[in-house]
Amino acid sequence: MFRTLKRIIDWCGDFKKNLYIGFVFSFFSHWFAAMPVMVAAYTINMLVEKEKNGTDFDKKWIWISLVVLIALVLLRFLFDYIKARFHETISYELVARDRIAVGDALKRVSLGYFQQKNTGSILSSITTGLNTLENMGIRMTDTFIGGYLNFVVILLCLLFVKPAIALIAIAAAALSFVFLLMISHYSTKNAPVETESNKDLTGAALEYARGLSVVKSFGQGGASMSAMDKAIIDSKNIHLKVEWGFIPSNCLHLFALKCGTVCIALASCLFCMAGKLDFSYMLMFIFFSFGIFASLEPISDSAHILGVISDAFDQLDALKEDNMIDKDGKDIPLDHFDISFKNVEFGYDTRKILKNVSFDIPEKTSTAIVGPSGSGKTTICSLLARFYDVNSGSITVGGNDIRTMTCDSLLKNISMVFQNVYLFNDTIRNNIKFGNPNATEEDMISAAKKACCHDFIMALPEGYDTVIGEGGGTLSGGEKQRISIARAILKDSPIIILDEATASIDPENEHLIQNAISELTHGKTIITIAHRLATIENADQILVIEDGKLIQKGTHKELMKQEGVYRRFIGIRQHAENWSIN
Repeated sequence: MFRTLKRIIDWCGDFKKNLYIGFVFSFFSHWFAAMPVMVAAYTINMLVEKEKNGTDFDKKWIWISLVVLIALVLLRFLFDYIKARFHETISYELVARDRIAVGDALKRVSLGYFQQKNTGSILSSITTGLNTLENMGIRMTDTFIGGYLNFVVILLCLLFVKPAIALIAIAAAALSFVFLLMISHYSTKNAPVETESNKDLTGAALEYARGLSVVKSFGQGGASMSAMDKAIIDSKNIHLKVEWGFIPSNCLHLFALKCGTVCIALASCLFCMAGKLDFSYMLMFIFFSFGIFASLEPISDSAHILGVISDAFDQLDALKEDNMIDKDGKDIPLDHFDISFKNVEFGYDTRKILKNVSFDIPEKTSTAIVGPSGSGKTTICSLLARFYDVNSGSITVGGNDIRTMTCDSLLKNISMVFQNVYLFNDTIRNNIKFGNPNATEEDMISAAKKACCHDFIMALPEGYDTVIGEGGGTLSGGEKQRISIARAILKDSPIIILDEATASIDPENEHLIQNAISELTHGKTIITIAHRLATIENADQILVIEDGKLIQKGTHKELMKQEGVYRRFIGIRQHAENWSIN
């Protein structure tokens, strides 16, 4: 519990000053909350003394006490307001900072990180975990520390007048604190279990939503819900189990405080009857007995939630820890762009993909990579872009090992067009300008025209301001592909990677796209993963990959003179591209 409070305070960083100032105002606010009880007890004692002993009672005091009470109440709310101004903005500032930091960290991790951790787990950490810190972090700290500040203020009044009664309050608070420690221990132990349950539920919901089209096409609605049903039931059972375990300690915590209230009130009466305590103080202590522990009762919720907050910090630390693939990288400017693979080996977990692959790609030449599906073609391009790091060997660009570079300094020199295009849920304009946010409107439209997508864009109701669905779901495959090519044209990088860039283009537009790609790639270093003969034949060199090995290398003419995979591959492609209906 104290460890979590320290983590929250350390988390505040530059905002610690605001936190401490807020607690100072909280302390005075509690003083102004206690003083009306003293004024009320003093006034009632004066009235009792008047009736009992016939002493004079200045009626002006009624109005004076009323003004004093109003002033104290106003001061209390003023100090509460000032405290809130210092406290309430802290968590929003910090979580905004952390969300940016997490986003920066995630874009610099290996793609293998996303294979080890499912999307639901990452999403839950970013949303649920950070929301917990945002909504509960400072608030629970204030509840805990502010609650004990209120207790201390009233305790000082008791100590000043009657230390024996103050000892009763201390004993009750100490006993309740033991039960708070039990709550905290239980919560800390079970918070990770609750978190895993939330991650499973988030993952199941995402999988269900993503697979709805498949579910509908196969008519398996009931079967598809089974995983989500299980995640929901497991989440319910785990949360109920945690709550049932929380209740006994919480009840004992509240029972200790209620007993303390009764004992303080009873002791005050006994001391007064024995003549050891003035009637006015007895009234004040009875009033205080109902308020001294009121601020400690909600701390049981704080103790419970502090365990959840601790787990949220663990999730945040896990996201921001040194998973960055380029944590030791430097911003290295490149003045030439030849590429070299030297004895590269790579595998996903235990499955080996590339085996001792070596080749060179001279600057401003085109290289086509061909081979069967699963042979490692796309992996070669992913390693060049440093989506993963090689297991052994090295990859250099412009004579620099890419492991010595930051991802940003490497990737600003590379444009990629994937076979599976992802577009953002934004306007078409912003999707194209993602390749170069500083491009002018004229440059953006020019890129769109070169990629043969200007005409269909202008036919849309809002033109370039049309908002496309998530992933580009409102566009056809060919339209998405052309927009991605426009994006790459606008980026205008010296190295171009094309992964089946024309795979989704209709035959009518294919030759236009090929011309656009030719213009895009003129004078640049080109790597193309392709199966179409027109793309392969014109390459300066062709790399033939099979089972993760480089088995042939040369130009189209050279490889056609050799017996082997390439000639068989070309024969199959020619037969496929020349088929006709009799």
